[in-house]
Amino acid sequence: MVDQGSLQIGQLVKILKGRDAGQAAVVVSIADSRFVYIADGDKRKFDQAKKKNILHLEPQPVISSEVVNSLNESGRVTNGKLRFAVNRFLESAQFHAEEKGD
Repeated sequence: MVDQGSLQIGQLVKILKGRDAGQAAVVVSIADSRFVYIADGDKRKFDQAKKKNILHLEPQPVISSEVVNSLNESGRVTNGKLRFAVNRFLESAQFHAEEKGD
């Protein structure tokens, strides 16, 4: 598992606490050593990114190069790219196996 203090922009995380617990999101900016802003492009858009304590997140060993490149070039990322990154991660990882059944 990745160290809690090493969250990077573009990194995918699993939300552990709060209303969105169990869902995946992308780190879109870093506020300080304790907080980051996350968005998934669907329920949580880039313009309304959620400020989240890093202790309430489980970092995943995946960093979306599309999100990182877009943020570096323009300072913004489209919600479509965020959705694409999250969906690609969900399809490739054993994330579904860890979720509770229906």
